[in-house]
Amino acid sequence: MAEHENLPSAGQAGYHDAASGRKPASTAQQDVAAPSRVERWALRKLLGFMGTPPIRFVLWNGEEVPATRLPGSRRLLIHDRHTLWRLVINPDLQFGDAYCRGTLDVEDDLTGFFEIINRSIPFAAPRNPLLKTFLRWRNRAHPNTLAGSRTNIQQHYNLGNEFFKLWLDEEMVYTCAYFPSATLSLEQAQIAKMEYVCRKLRLQPGETVIEAGCGWGALARYMARQHGVRVRAYNISSEQIHYARERAAAEGLGQQVTYIEDDYRNIDGRCDVFVSVGMLEHVGRANYRALGGIIDRCLAADGRGLIHSIARDRPSPMNAWTEQRIFPGAYPPTLREMMEIFEPWGFSVQDVENLRLHYAKTIEHWLARFDARNDEVRGRFDETFVRAWRLYLSGSLASFNTGWLQLFQVVFTRTGCNAIPWTREHLHEHRT
Repeated sequence: MAEHENLPSAGQAGYHDAASGRKPASTAQQDVAAPSRVERWALRKLLGFMGTPPIRFVLWNGEEVPATRLPGSRRLLIHDRHTLWRLVINPDLQFGDAYCRGTLDVEDDLTGFFEIINRSIPFAAPRNPLLKTFLRWRNRAHPNTLAGSRTNIQQHYNLGNEFFKLWLDEEMVYTCAYFPSATLSLEQAQIAKMEYVCRKLRLQPGETVIEAGCGWGALARYMARQHGVRVRAYNISSEQIHYARERAAAEGLGQQVTYIEDDYRNIDGRCDVFVSVGMLEHVGRANYRALGGIIDRCLAADGRGLIHSIARDRPSPMNAWTEQRIFPGAYPPTLREMMEIFEPWGFSVQDVENLRLHYAKTIEHWLARFDARNDEVRGRFDETFVRAWRLYLSGSLASFNTGWLQLFQVVFTRTGCNAIPWTREHLHEHRT
């Protein structure tokens, strides 16, 4: 159909491709042979690796493993033995694939299920080193080279602007919102986030800003419109850049905002302010020092900068299914790892804030909006796609709720810069 010409085919979407060609849950139910003693043993071992959470596996013949019903336990439905063995061998990747193709289901609240898992896993015994090495090879990340980054980004962000319009806010902001009041709408909270970023950067009319990874361009337009700055915004998603340019022209901001379809590694020119909101997750730790060198090359002697990124408290790769099927090449760093951007280049960190619970609330809004438009998403793609994105949003919400993921905003200047706020009053004072 003509209206779907810009949507990815099954071969372009990793989660879709992985789920194709498998028997659906309806036919898998025909397998009624009782599980073997080895299969029951394997499931109990899997629970042990997970920290023995209160979870019961409900198998294709109705049998439950373990048979004991713990208070508050959740039920995971495995519809065939093929799925069981895939789950046992590589749970990080195969749970998501099986859920998407319908050979595995979670009863009741999907987010609550993930929260139970997340709260159990930190206490789990470490896997066998050989198994860890095998899974690291099987689930190897996508490289963030110049060519690799463009491929990685296209798999996620070039799904079609119409898809994201269904459940994002009116400005198409796909990063953590800021809720100074819990009663704010998503639209209000995203505007509050953009203003919060601008205040942290202390933007002044006439200044030049470089933005690395601009999404659909909302922050660049807000900075230009509300604070009178000139912005050069970089992004390698052709869909997003096209949308951003159209919005800037329609709003009369074409002279103040320039959207450039290019990689952050090719940023040039000088600026008073450097900002990156939601891009560092896609950079890859191996490139942090190079990113710092680019900032050093561009930033004025008295310049300021801010990096906003999903992060972790301790080093750990992205969940294998999310990295392979949703966000290829993604890696959330720790604060210590983020310092590789700043330390080699003479930058001083002036402020660090963790907005983890704000991101959880943001995703609550996204998930509710996504669920409300499920039929439209299904019409554009299919049921596999709907299940994949619901899994991704629910899992992300659980990760922020339980502290598996953090959201850091780091403000920095060059070492020795004394033109910094004496207090935090400027972040919260009334703006006329």
